[in-house]
Amino acid sequence: MSKPSTDSDAVRSAKPLAHAKYVTFEEPLALEKGFSLPRVTVCYETYGTLNGARDNAILICHALSGDSHVASRDAADDPGWWDLMVGPGKPIDTELYFVICPNNLGGCRGTTGPADIDPTSGKPYGGDFPVITTGDIVNLQRRLLDHLNIQVLRAAIGGSMGGHQVLTWATAHPQRLRGAVALATSPRLTDQALAFDIVGRNAILRDPHFHAGQYYANGQGPNVGLAVARMLAHITYLSLEAMTEKFARDRLHPRALETEFETQFSVGSYLAYQGHRFVERFDANSYVALTRAMDLFDLGATPEKLKATMGQSTCRWLVISFSSDWLFPPFQSEQLAHALLASNRPVTYAQVESACGHDAFLLANDIGQYGEMTRAFLKNIEVVSELPAGSAARVSEKAALKDGGNQHSETSIFHGDRLDFQTMLELIPARSSVLDLGCGPGALLGMLKEQGFRRLMGVECDPDSVLSCTRRGLDVIRADLNLGLPGFADKQFDVVILSQTLQTVRDVEKMLLDMLRVGKRCIVSFPNFGYAPIVEEILRTGHTPVSSKLLPHQWYNSPNIRFFTIADFEGFCRDRNIAIHESIAINTECGIRVTEEPNRNADLAIFTISR
Repeated sequence: MSKPSTDSDAVRSAKPLAHAKYVTFEEPLALEKGFSLPRVTVCYETYGTLNGARDNAILICHALSGDSHVASRDAADDPGWWDLMVGPGKPIDTELYFVICPNNLGGCRGTTGPADIDPTSGKPYGGDFPVITTGDIVNLQRRLLDHLNIQVLRAAIGGSMGGHQVLTWATAHPQRLRGAVALATSPRLTDQALAFDIVGRNAILRDPHFHAGQYYANGQGPNVGLAVARMLAHITYLSLEAMTEKFARDRLHPRALETEFETQFSVGSYLAYQGHRFVERFDANSYVALTRAMDLFDLGATPEKLKATMGQSTCRWLVISFSSDWLFPPFQSEQLAHALLASNRPVTYAQVESACGHDAFLLANDIGQYGEMTRAFLKNIEVVSELPAGSAARVSEKAALKDGGNQHSETSIFHGDRLDFQTMLELIPARSSVLDLGCGPGALLGMLKEQGFRRLMGVECDPDSVLSCTRRGLDVIRADLNLGLPGFADKQFDVVILSQTLQTVRDVEKMLLDMLRVGKRCIVSFPNFGYAPIVEEILRTGHTPVSSKLLPHQWYNSPNIRFFTIADFEGFCRDRNIAIHESIAINTECGIRVTEEPNRNADLAIFTISR
């Protein structure tokens, strides 16, 4: 887990945007709530070069308080809000991609918003600015892309409210998107998150200087209300760990600050500082308009409705959540991933272990995970849909073990060559859809991909292995198999594989029955603890054996919690009416298949089963 870092607003200012570009559309923009803006201007910035095919464009969608200045261009440029991610050689590499970041409709950094002049009245819109939605924000972005003559994006990327825009792009305009990266976001806000926005808006609306939003000519706006709203919101961006790290040691030593807000405690002076800084660069009416747009966002309150919405997408997906995010909690990203799985859409999902709260996607602490997953995903967007149909051709064992094929996650008892892979490949019919549970770094799935199998998915709990799968261009869900397979539908895959992992599972029966529910056929491999040399060593020495290949762990740190034999597994299947179609025993020490007394002479078994 990462150590909490500084806040994401530390370098933000109200300075003019030196590299901003503007385009004004004279035709009205019809809004989803029935209103219309007679003329709209978009402020945007671009980075990198659009290639000749015009297919390397990436749209960055910013969160509530962001703007078009996503990254600095050089040391003399002002910092951007996502310098960590965007730039030459960075995860969103501007030497490879043409990056576009527009300021949101309703904002206050160049794109039409409440502070701009209403052409029909000649005065600022103020409180009369119409209600906007995330769909309206995306529709204006779509106009910008049309203006730039970009028909299809390589990807849209965004976190938080920016993630809502990505979700809208993928479901409302699926033909214009090849990839979607949704960070720390949700299908809709929780009621708790909605409540924080309501309190924040009330602080603004009840400020005596708000004047129903018509405060621009008064010399003073609702600064106190806006500052309180920001202070409240900023708390939701942090986590308990982050706040403890920041404030616990010097709780009674606040920073010196001229402010009307309470500063008895260090956390109070910090929040007051954040509130004052925000007022310098943001408009209260924009805050009201944009938080309402975020609150109105709703892709579906039930799994069925969410599945129907997410099923409209045709792109590849990368969905990332952060463990300590309580504003957009991980279960909401899981809802998105499950809806995509249920719709048979290609998705990779990972929960990043982080102490930084909702702001984690803006900070450096965990960029080794979320940043590198984004880099790998962008590189491999085209892999899934453009592969040829499955081939019956088989690869050699040498090819099977190349490129990390002999690496394993901690759930595997084998840390040497995976001699069972070739046998398992022979059991998978051509053109099958395959789900690999406990897939490690994706070696077996990678071999299937090389053979032309098109619909492949992995499930893995180790974060480094999930990243390895993403680098291979594989779709993978980071999940604990002990929690079952709740996101997968009945008979969703032709083949489900559980390779050398069953001995680590807490509830074996639940795991196997869930596999048999999801797969038409299942392949299970496991170490045979009835193998004679193991039994003989225990009898001879009185100790649990440790070997470099079969049992590399000591008894006290082994991930293995089930010690069963081929005969045990056969009896389990027989008692539960599970059909065994193939049973293959292997002696990995000799590299041979075993037909005589497999329960005694084989150290590895592979079964094909169904129900």
